[in-house]
Amino acid sequence: MEELLFYCRAGFEKDLAGELAAEAAREGLAVYPRFVEGTAFVRLLSADGDPAPLRDAFSLEERIFARQRLPALHPLEGLSREDRVSPVVERIRASGWAFEAIWHETPDTNKGKELHRLGKALERPLASALRKAGALRGQGEAQGCRLHCFWTAGDRVQLGLAAPESSSDRPGGILRLKAPRAAPSRSALKLEEAWHQFLTPEEREQRLAEGMTAVDLGAAPGGWTWQLVRHGLHVQAVDNGPMDADLMAGGQVEHIREDAFTWMPPRPVHWLVCDIVDRPGRVADRIGDWLEAGWAREAIFNLKLPMKKRFETVRDCLDRLEQRLGAQTVRLRARQLYHDREEITVHARPARGAAD
Repeated sequence: MEELLFYCRAGFEKDLAGELAAEAAREGLAVYPRFVEGTAFVRLLSADGDPAPLRDAFSLEERIFARQRLPALHPLEGLSREDRVSPVVERIRASGWAFEAIWHETPDTNKGKELHRLGKALERPLASALRKAGALRGQGEAQGCRLHCFWTAGDRVQLGLAAPESSSDRPGGILRLKAPRAAPSRSALKLEEAWHQFLTPEEREQRLAEGMTAVDLGAAPGGWTWQLVRHGLHVQAVDNGPMDADLMAGGQVEHIREDAFTWMPPRPVHWLVCDIVDRPGRVADRIGDWLEAGWAREAIFNLKLPMKKRFETVRDCLDRLEQRLGAQTVRLRARQLYHDREEITVHARPARGAAD
């Protein structure tokens, strides 16, 4: 590897770069990010030219604004239309990389979408050439590694090598979900994606079980409540606004017309969810009230981001929550999900070893 390559949402390159720079400062790593706003990716390079310290740093699991993390080679530029395959094969041969699959990807931008046909056209000839070169191997022969060909222009590609344990196994790092017709709003997709992001399949089965209880703060019209009900939970939906009539007809939802920032539950619940449009600090403080009081065991909530200093705002909210609740008691994970927009989603759960 010569650098690290990260994918992100277009427009959030600066926030991802700030996040990476902050971690580098904490760990004493001499690195610098390179990006162009609106391109949906950030490159991270070693300041002294030695990429070795990057290999095990900046894990994807701990990232907020990154969708994918790839150890990568420097970009190949100026590729000829007549032969884009040979320079890629030569670079791979020199790197010594071996892999079991090839993914052609582009940035998640309108410009990137125009390059999809190029990747399709190169799939077979590149795979054939790399198989002959000994780099593309059979299943189980290269530890599950994948080659990512990240096309940012017709004559420019960056090659990354993904290991299963340190990268996303989704193309583009994106979980694409089908919008459920029965849901009261498309916001339902955000909670579904959050469960896939933060919980394993086994955890979803255990902790989203029939008969459990939940509170949805700022619930109307009921997109997140609908997801909870679909898993068999009984929900108290707190909002002065109207709830979806079909959702209320099922009998699993109690609509509480109260202010989400002042209402207190009569008894603790398994889950607290919250997608309120308000200042992120105010929302984080309210979630802190709930977790500190023990009103909910686990929470998923969104923080709407300001126009400027978005990473700094997020870090401040999370730091305040950790200081208030204690990192040994509650574990926080945050991610800007694909179905998020100008926001991030946070999961709060009991830390490993914390008492039930």
